[in-house]
Amino acid sequence: MVSHGRPGAVRKSKKGPSVGTGGHGRKSLEGKGPTPKAEDRPYHKAYKSKELAERSAAKRAGGKGAGTGRTKGKAAEEAVTGRNSVVEALRAGIPAKALHVAIRIEMDDRVRDSLKMAAERGIPVMETGKPELDRMTDGAVHQGLMLQIPPYEYADALDLVDETIEKYRRGHIGNAPLFVALDGITDPRNLGAIIRSASAFSSHGVIVPERRSVGVTASAWKTSAGAAVRVPVARVGNLNSALKSMKGKGIFVLGLDGDGDVSLPQLSLGRDPICIVVGSEGKGLSRLVRENCDQIVSIPIDSAMESLNASMAVGITLYEVSRQRSS
Repeated sequence: MVSHGRPGAVRKSKKGPSVGTGGHGRKSLEGKGPTPKAEDRPYHKAYKSKELAERSAAKRAGGKGAGTGRTKGKAAEEAVTGRNSVVEALRAGIPAKALHVAIRIEMDDRVRDSLKMAAERGIPVMETGKPELDRMTDGAVHQGLMLQIPPYEYADALDLVDETIEKYRRGHIGNAPLFVALDGITDPRNLGAIIRSASAFSSHGVIVPERRSVGVTASAWKTSAGAAVRVPVARVGNLNSALKSMKGKGIFVLGLDGDGDVSLPQLSLGRDPICIVVGSEGKGLSRLVRENCDQIVSIPIDSAMESLNASMAVGITLYEVSRQRSS
């Protein structure tokens, strides 16, 4: 008789040795190594701080060379960020390299106007992810819009002076050479207003030093109300050397200061080739620049007023020079 065992009972088999992977899964068990430092992680705040520090150090290293008076340096590329700022910059006609728009940006009138003006001016429109916009703007508030401004192409100061003198000698321009030089002006709005006055009163160029001075930024472009297109701005490594060279070419250098030797209404050099030098509102003309001036000119003002804004002083002086030349 064959026994079939107890109903419902399960026979247990003896468990053999388990089969291994043969080392095929070894990589999945390995660690990823030590955690990188915060400054080495691209999306960490410390990484951006390190990048900014490196850029600043590179700029300082690049600007340590001694100036000779002749330079064709370029300003750094600039970014205008934020919806209001971008719209205003485009309306002001500031030259732009590209308009960066965040992917899936929330549309409003400012975004629509920006896209329309960019299309009308032929400015490339780039759809850019938010992380990339954050990186390009160094973490500034951009609201999904960034206008990329190319570096301003500065003229060579002494080449500009030579060309202007030659045009005057040949009769291609009616008035004697007239330039404006800035000594220690750091506010871009002042520069923009000075460029605007220079354009209004037929100046042939504005000269700015490379160091401790403002350059042609987006803010300066905007304040100039488009005049930066018509009046060349030249940059020099050493303003004093440039002024000495200009004097050697027959140009009189006139410094503006409240303690001047000559009052503006009595200025006798208005019809001659001149360069008007203006200092900062707080410090005025530097000692060496003052020593290189042929005359120090003051503008009569009410005694209750301590001084004039630099751009206002230049505008008043250029008006008087223009009046003398037209009379």
